[in-house]
Amino acid sequence: MLMTRERPQPVTRRFLESLSFQLMGIFAASLGAPFLYVFLQPLDHIAEATIINSAIASFAAATVALFLYRRVTSFPGTSGFAYIIPTFSAPFAVAVAVMLGLRLAYSGSMLSAGFVASVVFGFLATHLSQKFARRQFYLVPFGDIDIALDRSGVDWVVLHKPEVPDWDRHGAIVADLRHDMDPEWERMLASAALSGRVVYHTKQLRESLTGKVEIEHLSENSFGSLLPNLAYRKIKRAGDIAVALIALPVLIVPFLLVSLWIRMDSKGPALFIQERMGFGARPFKVFKFRTMEVREACAAGDAEYDAITKHEDARITRAGRFLRRSRIDELPQLWNVLKGDMSLIGPRPEALALSEWYERELPFYVYRHIVRPGITGWAQVNQGHVAALDDVHIKLHYDFYYIKHFSAWLDILILMRTVGTILTGFGSK
Repeated sequence: MLMTRERPQPVTRRFLESLSFQLMGIFAASLGAPFLYVFLQPLDHIAEATIINSAIASFAAATVALFLYRRVTSFPGTSGFAYIIPTFSAPFAVAVAVMLGLRLAYSGSMLSAGFVASVVFGFLATHLSQKFARRQFYLVPFGDIDIALDRSGVDWVVLHKPEVPDWDRHGAIVADLRHDMDPEWERMLASAALSGRVVYHTKQLRESLTGKVEIEHLSENSFGSLLPNLAYRKIKRAGDIAVALIALPVLIVPFLLVSLWIRMDSKGPALFIQERMGFGARPFKVFKFRTMEVREACAAGDAEYDAITKHEDARITRAGRFLRRSRIDELPQLWNVLKGDMSLIGPRPEALALSEWYERELPFYVYRHIVRPGITGWAQVNQGHVAALDDVHIKLHYDFYYIKHFSAWLDILILMRTVGTILTGFGSK
C-alpha cells in the first residue's frame, strides 16, 4: 500500500515482534503448562528430580526453538505459520534424546505439555503479528522506486520533506542511493544513519523482500566477496557425507522396489544417467530414477529442446509422474553427494546442453557453479521447475541470493520448505 501522507508507526508491531515479549510468552508457556500438569496430579505422583529436569528441558527447548524460528523467518518468502511446528519439534526431540542419552529422569507428559503450549503461543503470536504488525517503510521519492509499486504486504509512506520521521524512531528509510539527490535530502539520510536509523538502498531492500539477487556487475561491493563462506562450505560438506553414509544403506531395499516398479511400468533401465554441469563448471554424471520413456536421441540442433521437461510432457511414464511429484526420483543423487559431485542443498544442476545455452544467453550464469549443485535448493522451493529462458533468468536471481546468503540458517529453511514441496507437489513437472 502506497500512502502519500505520513502517519506514526504503530507501537503494536514493535511490541509483538520484540524478543522480550516473545521470551516472556515462551517462558510462561514452556513452564506454566508443565507445572499446571504437576499441580493437577495426586501428591507425590512425580519425583522432584523428574519435575526439575523436565521443566529445564522444556524451557531450554522452547527457547532454542524461538531463536531458530526468528532466524528462519527472517528470510523472505517465509510464512510464519508453516515453520512453527517444525522449528519447535526439533529442539524438543533433541531434549528427549539428551535425557535418554544421559539417563536423566524426566516426564514425557510434562514435556508434551510444554511443547503443546509453546506451539500454541507460537501460532497466537504469529497470528497477532500478521494481523497488527504490517511492515512500514519511509520512501524518498527520487530515482528507482519501483519497489514501492510491486511489493504487497508493505505500507510505504512517501516523505515530502527532507526531514527524519522523528515520530517513529524505529521506522526504516528507503532510498535509491545511486540517484543524484539534492544536498538537503543527502544530509537527511546521513543524519538518519548517524542517529542509528536503518537506511536501505532500494536494491538491498528488494533482495530482502523477494529473496532474489540480480547481479549487474560481478565487482559490485553490495554482493560482498565473490567466494561464499569457505568455513561453512567445509562444515556443509561434512554434513553431506554423514547424511549420505547413513541414508544410502537404509534406502537400499526401497531403491530395489522402486527399480522393479520402473522396469515393470515401461521398457528401459531403472536409472537415468545424464551428464550435467557441476561444481566449478566441471561436468559430472548425475543419477536419477528414470521417469520418462526411452526414446531415440534427438538431433544435435534440438539438444536444448529435448533436455527441457515440458508441462504435461508425454514422455513421462505412469510411475514417473508419482516419482517426480514426490521427488523420489532424485534420491539416487545421494550417491553423487557422497562422491562430492553434489550437495544436499544448492542450485539444481542443468543438463550440459541447457547449461551451455543458458551461459550464451544469460550474463553471469556460470557464477552459479561457485557452489556445489544440490538435490534441493532455494530456487526450487520458491519457483519450482522452469523451462522458458525468462523464467531461468528469475531462477538465476534465486541462485545468486542463495550464494550471497550461503549459511546453515538458509539451508535449514530450505529443508523445511522442501518438506512442504514434497507434500504439495509444488513445482514438479
